[in-house]
Amino acid sequence: MSPASDAGEDGVGRARRLVKGRGSTLNPEGRFEKSSREGFDDGWNLGDEERPSPETQLFIDHARSIISRNDSPDIPFRQSVNPYRGCEHGCIYCYARPAHAYLDLSPGLDFETKLFYKPNAAALLERELRRPGYVPEWISLGANTDPWQPVERKLGITRSLLEVLARFRHPVGIVTKGAALIERDIDLLTDLARDGLVFVAISVTTLDPALKRILEPRASAPATRLRVMRKLADAGIPTMVLFSPVIPYVNDAELERVLEAARDAGARRANYAVLRLSHEVKDLFRDWLDAHLPLKAAHVMSLVQQMRGGRDYDADYGQRMRGQGVYADLIAQRFRKACQRLGLNRDGRFKLSTAHFRVPPAAGDQLPLL
Repeated sequence: MSPASDAGEDGVGRARRLVKGRGSTLNPEGRFEKSSREGFDDGWNLGDEERPSPETQLFIDHARSIISRNDSPDIPFRQSVNPYRGCEHGCIYCYARPAHAYLDLSPGLDFETKLFYKPNAAALLERELRRPGYVPEWISLGANTDPWQPVERKLGITRSLLEVLARFRHPVGIVTKGAALIERDIDLLTDLARDGLVFVAISVTTLDPALKRILEPRASAPATRLRVMRKLADAGIPTMVLFSPVIPYVNDAELERVLEAARDAGARRANYAVLRLSHEVKDLFRDWLDAHLPLKAAHVMSLVQQMRGGRDYDADYGQRMRGQGVYADLIAQRFRKACQRLGLNRDGRFKLSTAHFRVPPAAGDQLPLL
């Protein structure tokens, strides 16, 4: 049974107070729930004051399989593994937030505080890799929520998955903001890199620590991400930077500075994506703007809608990552010119090898005579 969503005093109303260390100020019901609650100002509203952060709660995700597959034409991988549902980083813009509605939970604070983990993830992955006829192709680790979010320090599920992938010599690509935990697993990443089996993409949304604290409150600091990027590069691990999401009038001016800082830290490739406000994320983001950047809010949303054909979001495969229109074209031109100037993306995509894939002996297997 899923834990109940506790929208609390906020509901979806405007009687909002900031939550210390969390990204969302609201906890609205998911889009599949049959009833909804709305907050109102009864005269006792204290304004945008900070209230204590709710504790993170962990729940077991009783998964029966671990590899998800997709055929989306604008995503460079077909296989992904997600050790967690929900993410403690609390990034207000996270496109994975709406998935919590499938658990009858809120994409708001519930997404950041009610986390699900798969204790049997490594065993499930090993079982799937051992299936007769399995054809290896690279797996994206943490395509939905961050595999190196803070609870990973306690649970170690991402490390257990990397251990399986290393034993099978299976290629993997990783996207993360959790730079503080990468150093723990650099031994496995270095081992995989020797056979061309891994790359790590580190998302750097801003170099401004103050903006980071309200935009992605529990993710690693920008300086930490750059320091770890250098450590990965020095260890021979292919490293790239993601400037994502590009948020008009919030972090867009930093595009060139972020790419240059990442290049100096050893990144060889770069990519970007514009802000995606699907489903409940659009309301959460609008409320975040009202709480933190009220004087910019209208202009930010005007530029967002210019990229989305007059709407808050366009889910079309050809548009959702890059947007459309004059502003989107300007971002694309700036990105392309910055990469040319900085020498990024000269070698094409990282090529991950499947030639080393092997199925190691399982416990109890008879060893070969020769």
